[in-house]
Amino acid sequence: MNFIVKLLLTGISVIVASYLLDGVSVDSYFTAVIVAAVLALLNAAVKPILILFTIPITFLTLGLFLLVINAIIILMVDYFVPGFSVDGFWWALFFSIILAIVNSIFEELNKSK
Repeated sequence: MNFIVKLLLTGISVIVASYLLDGVSVDSYFTAVIVAAVLALLNAAVKPILILFTIPITFLTLGLFLLVINAIIILMVDYFVPGFSVDGFWWALFFSIILAIVNSIFEELNKSK
């Protein structure tokens, strides 16, 4: 049940982030929930592999390369989900940052209940 609530909240976060950024568009809330589901799947399956292969550069950049990995994951979601569009790498990077901020706000609000 907690996963479904988190998925729905992440869908709202996707809508908010796409509203704030001109280079990102989402057709509907249903598409945003699908984006959240595919994002969760890719974060669980692909992201650890990317992190493993990029440990040296992540270490040299003091962890900032993880932002690049997040942007790559967002671009992969753009490829897989119709109705979700990101105009380029920089928009994906900004989208991932805003998504993380909005998700952390929702998580804090959910904890206080």
